Amino acid sequence: MRRHERGGHNELGGTVYGSAVQAGTVYGGIHIGAEPAAGEQAPWQLPPSVRITDRTTELNALERHRAETTREGRSTLAAVSGLGGVGKTAVALAWLHTLRPDFPDGQLYADLGAQSPGGPAAPGEVVGRLLRALGVPSQRVPGALAERAAMYRSLTADRRLVVLLDDAATAAQVRPLLPAGQSVTVVTSRWRMPGLTVDGCYEVHLDPLATEAAVELLEFTLGDGRVAAQPDEARALVELCAGLPLAVRIAGARLAVRPRRRITAMVRALTDEHDRLGALAIKGDHNVRATLDLSYQELPPDAARLYRLLGLHPGPEFSSTAAAAALAGDAADLLDVLYDANLLIDAGEERYRFHDLVRLHAVAKAEEDESLQERAAALRRIADHYLATATRAEEIVDPQHRTMRRDYGAGPVVTADFGDGAEDALDWLERELPNLMAVIRRARAAGFPAVCWQLADAMWPLFLRRKFYEHWRTAHEEGLAAARELRDRPAECRMLTSAGLGELDMGSHERALEMFERAARTFHSSGDALGYARTLNYRGLAYQRLGRLDEAAEFFTRAATELPECGDRRAGGLARLNLADVALAKGLPEEATAEAGAAYTTLQEAGDTYNAARAATALGRAYLSRDLLDQAEDRLSTALTTLRSITADYETARALASLARLAERRGRPALAGDHYREALDLFSAVGRSESAEALAVRARLESLEGGAAE
Repeated sequence: MRRHERGGHNELGGTVYGSAVQAGTVYGGIHIGAEPAAGEQAPWQLPPSVRITDRTTELNALERHRAETTREGRSTLAAVSGLGGVGKTAVALAWLHTLRPDFPDGQLYADLGAQSPGGPAAPGEVVGRLLRALGVPSQRVPGALAERAAMYRSLTADRRLVVLLDDAATAAQVRPLLPAGQSVTVVTSRWRMPGLTVDGCYEVHLDPLATEAAVELLEFTLGDGRVAAQPDEARALVELCAGLPLAVRIAGARLAVRPRRRITAMVRALTDEHDRLGALAIKGDHNVRATLDLSYQELPPDAARLYRLLGLHPGPEFSSTAAAAALAGDAADLLDVLYDANLLIDAGEERYRFHDLVRLHAVAKAEEDESLQERAAALRRIADHYLATATRAEEIVDPQHRTMRRDYGAGPVVTADFGDGAEDALDWLERELPNLMAVIRRARAAGFPAVCWQLADAMWPLFLRRKFYEHWRTAHEEGLAAARELRDRPAECRMLTSAGLGELDMGSHERALEMFERAARTFHSSGDALGYARTLNYRGLAYQRLGRLDEAAEFFTRAATELPECGDRRAGGLARLNLADVALAKGLPEEATAEAGAAYTTLQEAGDTYNAARAATALGRAYLSRDLLDQAEDRLSTALTTLRSITADYETARALASLARLAERRGRPALAGDHYREALDLFSAVGRSESAEALAVRARLESLEGGAAE
């Protein structure tokens, strides 16, 4: 009888793992015993777990996936992806350690080295390590990857194992390392792994921590009472860390070794954006910048350049078209690369944004790897993209708005395609409003001040129809400063008059009048008769809002005469519309009917749909004052349809208020109430809930509802 130990050969030439006995005739009473070889001990290779916060959703999702695959008799495969430092390995370990009672055959761990200086580990090398961990002697490990993978699957087919494949580079690197049988495997990677989906993989993506969870992590890291004693400072600190667990741990660790230091000190250290990444480092150990560098170094060169240039984007998020403008070329595939590398966050509808710390890293890389000239050119292309597209929206929404010149850089100028509809154009302007404002704030310092006032000018239709008052004011303040810097008088006057109209809407009537008068003086001194005539309308509006109706009527009358003489019939029609409003305020409905009717005809002929609808509202109100209810309903309904179609919420609310009064006259209180409530919602939507008009509507609605209750 011969006894073979693990790794011997049988008579048929096969390899035998574990003890084997070869014998001739065997009789009872024979007992064979052997000490277990070292390789027969179950491997327990997982690193220790660390404290995590606010990952219950992800852990529950992983456990549900395991339960489902177990019921189906399949192995469990999951991938945890996310930005470097977001806690992928920590989450994987927190879950896998809980599974030890159900997986008695061991835990395997392999660092796949996607971010290592020498490059990702070869699958053959890794599977060799896994085989040795399972007890295969080195001399028995096959040389070829296919043979190693086959042996690995054979050895794991009847074992219940937990496997963590940490820091993977690609799905192809992972596949040979997947065990067979009823094992659980988790892959972590900075890259998304859609390729593993075909292998039944369940993907979990980790976002940075919410503020409260990050504060909890900071409290645990410090281990003292400073967070409880300084809660506001703690929140400010984790917000500067943008919820990245690595950043929070580093900031906490730096404070932990200085127990007398207040959290405020670290907040101050992180406030300066240029030094923030440098402050989030522990010498010779963890380092946020180094962590992001590893992801950056893995990018293909063209994707790395797009990453750098997108760091120059001044706004909070950007479209694929804006990315193409930055790059001066097609960026769609490269955006996918950056997204898969978890360096961009998908904001939906082909829009992306940076995690705050990643944005700082991209800016730093742009400063390191792009020349000053290249950075300036990229920023100008981004600004020109927004200017050109906003100008296109202006042309669609308000073709009567007198578009002034537009100055562009060397190009190429990339324009977004949002369709040909006015509402689509307004929606684009509203969606991009934070980016448009960011460009306006940046333009003067960046060396292209003309973009500042020209972009404010292009945004006029958005401000007029959807208000955004504070943005209206800020944009024109910046634009006015830029026009003065350039000594561009026409631009300065445009900024004054457009800003003044915004001030009127905001109730700053004296301030608006002063702006209009400054513009009038400038036009007069330069001999611009048309520009001066236009200010007559504006000054009349200011006097009207100030309650000085006779002075307002005088300015409007002059404007109605002089503007057509100067070649602007449309503006003359607007003056007639303003005269109709004054007549209504004075209780002169017949005069209001005549002026509103003339204004409606002129504005319709000029193709000014928006202001023609406003004139229809005024005409409806005049008919209502004269108890001509059918005519009033016809005009008001026409106005309402048009104003709703272009999402002119403020003017829509005014038309609804008049229709509500009409419904009251006709004894239809339920319909009147519906109109009043919708009008109030729209006044609120444009920030006019406390205006005189809104207060009057609210009073009428309360009276109506009170009467119904009685």
